[in-house]
Amino acid sequence: MAVGSRPLVPSRLAPGGVAHGTRRTPTTVIGAYVALTKPRIIELLLITTVPTMVLAQQGWPATSLVLITLLGGTLAAGGANAINMYIDRDIDSLMERTRNRPLVTGRIEPRNALVFALTLEVIAFAVLWAGANLLAAVLALSATAFYVGVYTIWLKRTSRQNIVIGGAAGAVPVLVGWAAVTGSLSWTPIVLFVAMFLWTPPHFWALAIKYADDYRAADVPMLPSVVPFEQAVRQMIGYTVALVIVTLVLIPVAELGWIYGVSAAVLGAVFIAATVLLGRFPSAQASMRVFGYSITYVTGLFAAMTIDVLVRHGVS
Repeated sequence: MAVGSRPLVPSRLAPGGVAHGTRRTPTTVIGAYVALTKPRIIELLLITTVPTMVLAQQGWPATSLVLITLLGGTLAAGGANAINMYIDRDIDSLMERTRNRPLVTGRIEPRNALVFALTLEVIAFAVLWAGANLLAAVLALSATAFYVGVYTIWLKRTSRQNIVIGGAAGAVPVLVGWAAVTGSLSWTPIVLFVAMFLWTPPHFWALAIKYADDYRAADVPMLPSVVPFEQAVRQMIGYTVALVIVTLVLIPVAELGWIYGVSAAVLGAVFIAATVLLGRFPSAQASMRVFGYSITYVTGLFAAMTIDVLVRHGVS
């Protein structure tokens, strides 16, 4: 293992894991605009929205409301991601992982990308306000404002805590989902928000360990690129332990049952163990296993929450 803040392995040559730096360049204009929205990230945000709506409804909400909320959330997140690419096009060109993005390759002109992004935000706000309620629309817009203003423009290039604070934007979809159903907020969505907030650092830092050289090349102080590996893993473990505790606190707060409780405990224990093993047996493969499992974890957790609610309320 390398000494100091050097990466565990050369990030661009690290074996195993997901080939984030070798994604194909979109070959059509439509594909390029889709790529601007970062659809894989949107999928993850939507995974947390629908189960939260089920929890708020204590059953399955009106399907029309679910579809409207998903549409509005997709447009809002897509617009935010496109603005992020517009602002970061200079550093994206310096990073192996992002060199094929549409604004780097020239497939889309920057001005057109910005107009596209802002149009998505306007439509998203209108869809959520008309189809759900004003609170849901305002929350979705606030997530975009926070992601762009606080994370992308301010923290990403200046602070090693960039993804910690900026990750709050990715936790807002649970608030949007709850607000879409109830028109208000309560302790349950706040606990879910905290859980997603705590989930983001270990999830993203696991990826950043592999691509630490990329972040150094772009002078972005992502934690694994500016501190020794051991320190980064210790922080990952701390956030993961806190995350698991918060997910268990949700049981009495949201009056969830044994299906969720057992799932949260088991999934959380595996997450902690995977992060600890990364520290004990460091490798590029191990960091990407943690990254991959973090997605499995949040998917399984919210799926268990949905099943728990539907089973206890007799919804088939």
